[in-house]
Amino acid sequence: MTDSLHRRARQVQSRATIRAWEYRQRRHAKGVWFRLRRVLADAREAFLVSEQEADRLVAEGYSPEPVGAELEPPKRIFFLPAARVASITGRAQVPIKLEGKLLDARALVLIRFPKRRVTRVV
Repeated sequence: MTDSLHRRARQVQSRATIRAWEYRQRRHAKGVWFRLRRVLADAREAFLVSEQEADRLVAEGYSPEPVGAELEPPKRIFFLPAARVASITGRAQVPIKLEGKLLDARALVLIRFPKRRVTRVV
């Protein structure tokens, strides 16, 4: 075999190894990314809050979304009414994207889209 064939064979093996690793990671995630995207799809706005504020929300009776505990490091993700979010000092709005600040957040507060009434047209 020539050097160019060896190089091409190594490139193919490298891509196959990377692809196998990616598939393995997805299998081990057991759908957590899908569930996280599903929670974020219901959110109109997202805000970062402090750990102390998250503790306060739990004490008030708000329960975090279960998907947050499945992430590493664990996150506490809450859905709150807009009026309650407005009363939180030190909140910081973040874009609803699976990147950057949202993924680094340890405590996150979301506001749901308003429920729309579906009328049936006959």
